[in-house]
Amino acid sequence: MTEPVEGPWLDGDAGRLVRPYTVSDGRTKPSTHFDLLTLVMATGNRPHHYLGPDHTHVLGLCRGPLSVAEIAAHIRQPAVVTKVLLSDLVDCGAITARAPDRAPLGPHSTDRDLLEAVLDGLRKRL
Repeated sequence: MTEPVEGPWLDGDAGRLVRPYTVSDGRTKPSTHFDLLTLVMATGNRPHHYLGPDHTHVLGLCRGPLSVAEIAAHIRQPAVVTKVLLSDLVDCGAITARAPDRAPLGPHSTDRDLLEAVLDGLRKRL
């Protein structure tokens, strides 16, 4: 038998020993809408009751703003499971969420001078 990797809930050969649906208590629909680019951040308020180790882990990651996609990658869970955990934390006031800015780029969104300046900058770095 191989030694556990990154704690008791992971196995080097089998991967995560706890299935995603158990992390979210079988729920597949978050109570709050999240985009993969939604930024979340801890408010400093603690949940009134213990939500579980996965919630605690996610809350610890939210000290600074992170996207839903980044959190899912850190906790190695599917996006939908991550969204359920995050919605629990939003519901109890422990984190706040900000949707990505979807403002239109405007009439000059393909300004040639701007694109050339970006390209020049990239060439200098490479």
